[in-house]
Amino acid sequence: MKYDETHRYMSECAAEAARVARGVPAARLNDPIHCTDWNLRALVNHWVLYTSHGLEHRALRKQLPEDLVARDFTADPDWSEAYAAQLDRAVAAWADPAVWEGEVDLGPASLPAAELASMIIKEMAVHGWDVAVSTGQKLHVSDGAARLVLDVVERHGDLYRQYDGFADPVPVPADAPAFERALAASGRDPGQGTRVDH
Repeated sequence: MKYDETHRYMSECAAEAARVARGVPAARLNDPIHCTDWNLRALVNHWVLYTSHGLEHRALRKQLPEDLVARDFTADPDWSEAYAAQLDRAVAAWADPAVWEGEVDLGPASLPAAELASMIIKEMAVHGWDVAVSTGQKLHVSDGAARLVLDVVERHGDLYRQYDGFADPVPVPADAPAFERALAASGRDPGQGTRVDH
């Protein structure tokens, strides 16, 4: 997939993540979710950190500083607007074709920049779905973005499961839409709108 096509899906999923974030009620942040050890606040903080700050830092080839890793973004009453603004900065950082070249150092290992960008788009969409389901919303992704997410989930599923990022796959019909198959392959039940694990 060409970088400009992937960047278009990044922009699409970022806009949808921002929309879902604006629909998260502050009163629900301490609610449990369909995940064994997270509540909604923990999920949102993970989502915000890696899909906006992490996305920009990867483009700039910088490590995430500890103060960001430890921050409770939801402590700011306007966290969703701050998230939307940070998503815009992150997407803009990836607009330069040169950013898609070479590797990104992740500490113990490195990944091709284009591959890492696709993995973060997956995080935007899949965790965006998690947040949407937990707050009574719907997440909308185009067929193209759904196929990208499915490809990432299928290629890296074993790695995510190794680090408890995915649960075991959930069965769905072979002709189910691409995003439903991606959710199921990541251990989520798209039919019930529930999460099996994070």
